[in-house]
Amino acid sequence: MVSVTQTLDLTGKLLIAMPGMGDKRFDNCVIYLCSYSAQGTMGLILNQPMAQASFGGLCKQLSIENSAQRDIPVLCGGPVEANRGFVLHSRDYHSAESTQHLGAQLALTSTRDVIEALAQETAPNQASLFMGYAGWGAGQLDAEIARNSWLLADADEDKILQEEHGNMWHAALDSIGIDARLLSTQGGRA
Repeated sequence: MVSVTQTLDLTGKLLIAMPGMGDKRFDNCVIYLCSYSAQGTMGLILNQPMAQASFGGLCKQLSIENSAQRDIPVLCGGPVEANRGFVLHSRDYHSAESTQHLGAQLALTSTRDVIEALAQETAPNQASLFMGYAGWGAGQLDAEIARNSWLLADADEDKILQEEHGNMWHAALDSIGIDARLLSTQGGRA
């Protein structure tokens, strides 16, 4: 079997969870892949809002004045390092310490300064805050894709920070021409 890593770079792609994948943490998930390499993969779940968390509450916890009173979505980014925050945002903000540019329009920052900037509404214009991330060791994601646990899709960067979270799984499937009602929980190989 040829590893996906050997032929493709999946950074900036979407992973769409297949029904019946066997891990309830990823049911109906859409994950934006922030990095993908032979050493491992890191992504953020785009459609799991955290009901008990708010941007204002986070600012209060960090003793940051939320003078802008912005309402930034707070999502569960994944089960790894669930107490660590990541901000996926438009590229109109850059921290020399930790901003990683992703694609043409998106960036990822994981330091306090981006929270302070959001609280003061200086930048970025668009952002979502993620607690934790989804991570895979070397070859692990390739094996899951080979087992039909995930579908791959191109990410529409214009929609990632604007898409309605509750509709994102269906919208991602629609983007690749798949009707969710026709998906089977059983996979196979011909």
